[in-house]
Amino acid sequence: MRLGIDFGTTRVVAAAADRGNYPVVCFESADGAVRDWIPPLIATGEDGRRLYGWAAWHALGAGGATVIRSIKRVLGDAGPATLIDLGPIALPLSQILGELAAHIRQELQTYTGAEPVEILLGVPANANSNQRFLTLEAFHAAGFDVLGLLNEPSAASIEYAHRLQDLDTAPPELILVYDLGGGTFDASLVSHTDGGYTVTATESIATLGGDDFDELLASLALAHAGLAESRHALTQAEEFLLLEECREKKEALHPNTRRILIDLDRVRAGWPQTAVPVAEFYEHCQPLVDETLDVTDSLLATLPESAQIALYVTGGASELPLIGRLLRERFGRRVKRSAYTRAATAIGLAIQAAGHSSYQLRERFTRHFGVWREAEGGRLMIFDPLFERGMQLPAPDKPPLTRTRTYSPVHNIGHFRYLECSHRGDAGEPTGDVSAWDEIRFPFDPALAAVEDLSATPVTHSDAAAGQLIEERYTADSSGAVRVTISNRTAGYQRVYRLARWAADETAQPMRPRRTARHRSAKRS
Repeated sequence: MRLGIDFGTTRVVAAAADRGNYPVVCFESADGAVRDWIPPLIATGEDGRRLYGWAAWHALGAGGATVIRSIKRVLGDAGPATLIDLGPIALPLSQILGELAAHIRQELQTYTGAEPVEILLGVPANANSNQRFLTLEAFHAAGFDVLGLLNEPSAASIEYAHRLQDLDTAPPELILVYDLGGGTFDASLVSHTDGGYTVTATESIATLGGDDFDELLASLALAHAGLAESRHALTQAEEFLLLEECREKKEALHPNTRRILIDLDRVRAGWPQTAVPVAEFYEHCQPLVDETLDVTDSLLATLPESAQIALYVTGGASELPLIGRLLRERFGRRVKRSAYTRAATAIGLAIQAAGHSSYQLRERFTRHFGVWREAEGGRLMIFDPLFERGMQLPAPDKPPLTRTRTYSPVHNIGHFRYLECSHRGDAGEPTGDVSAWDEIRFPFDPALAAVEDLSATPVTHSDAAAGQLIEERYTADSSGAVRVTISNRTAGYQRVYRLARWAADETAQPMRPRRTARHRSAKRS
C-alpha cells in the first residue's frame, strides 16, 4: 500500500492511494473520538515511560508528565545525537524521532493491516539537508519503505492540478502555492510547461506558523485576565494546556466571531474564563500575516504583469479568517483556497506516490550548499558552491547529481567545513540564512589513513600529502540529501560521509521561547 504522509509541526496527516481515490486516513484517540490526524506529541512521566500521539495528548493531566510540543522545529539545527530534554531524562533526537515514526506506523496498521507500506514524505520547502536526513532516517527506522521526500508546497500543487483535471479544467501555467502550516510558511512558484510541473522559485519563513498565532492569543488571554505576570510560573503541562486551549478556540473562529472565550480554568483550577476581542487578536496577528504577504509579493514581482497565475492557499493555519481577507484584499480573484486545507499536502503526496499524476514534478535546491576552501596559499577562505540554489534535482528514477573536485593537497589532513545559505553576496560569500554543519577531517597523508578520529591531530604542511591525488565526489538525490566520497586516488583509500549536522554536545528544548510580533525576526530561504 502506498501513502502520502504530511509530517507537520502540529499535525501528522496521511492519505492513501486507493485505485484512483485518495482518502484521508482516520485515527481513533484514547477518548474514542475519530480524527483525521495525529498530534506529533511526546510525553514522558517521572518514571521515564514515553507516550506518543493522542496518548501523549491525553497524558496532559497526569501529575509530573512532561509534554513536548513542536519537535519538528528543532530539526534544522540538531543532529541525530542531540539530546532532547524530556524532563526526567534526555534522549538522542534520532531515538525520539524514530519512536514517534514507529508510533505513526503502529497507528496506521488499523488501516493498512500487515502489508508493506510505501510512503512519500512531505517536508517544508525551506528544509535543509539536515532536516531531510533526520526525517528520512526516522521513518526508515520505523519500518516504512520511503519512496522519497517532496516539498510540501509542491505536493499541494499536485493536489490542485489533480482536482482541476477531475473537473476537466486545464491547470494554469503558473501556480503560486501559499502554504501556512503550524510551524513554517512556504510560498512556491510552480510553472507548467510541456506536460511537466517545475518548482521555479521558493521563499520561506522557517519560524512562522499557526503556533505563533496560538502564542499571541495566549498572551492576550492572560493579559485580559490580569494574569500576565503568572506566565513564567506555569508548569510545562500548564503551558501546553494554555496553548492547546488557544489553538482550539482559534481554529473555531469564523468571519462573524466577535469575541474569543478562553477557559483558563482548563489551564489551572480556579482561573477565570476571559474574553479576547477578535479585532484585538487580529491586530496582533497582522504583522505576522503581512510577512507572509510580503514574501508572496516578492515571488509575484519576478513575473510579468500579464502572467496568468493562480494563488493556491493551503495549510491549516491559513484557515484563520484574517488571512483569507488580507489575501483577497491584496491579490483579488487570483486567490483559490484548497477544499482540503489541512490535508492537501497529504493528498498530493499520495497522488504522486501512486504514480497517477499526469506530470513529472521537478524539485530544485532551495539553498546554496558548499564548502569553505583556502585560497591564496591559505591567506583567504572562499566559499565553493557545490550545488547552487535553484539547481534542478533529479527525478526519483534518475541518477543523482554529481559534482567532483580533484587536486593535490598541501596539508596532512583535509579540514572540510560545509554550510548552506539562502543567499550569496556580490563576492559570492554566504549571506542570509546560513546553516553551518559539523566538520569533517580526512587523512590526506597515507600515514594517517588508519586513524579514525583526527580531531586531536594538528593540521600541518606535508610533503607526503603533496604527492597524493585527492578526489571529492558529491552526490545529491531527488530529495536533496547530499553525500560525499573523499578518496586518496594515489594511495587507494576513501571515506564516505552523509552531510548533515552531527551535533552531539547540546541538549535541545523543543518548546521554543515565547515571542511577540515586534520581537520576531523571520528567516527566509
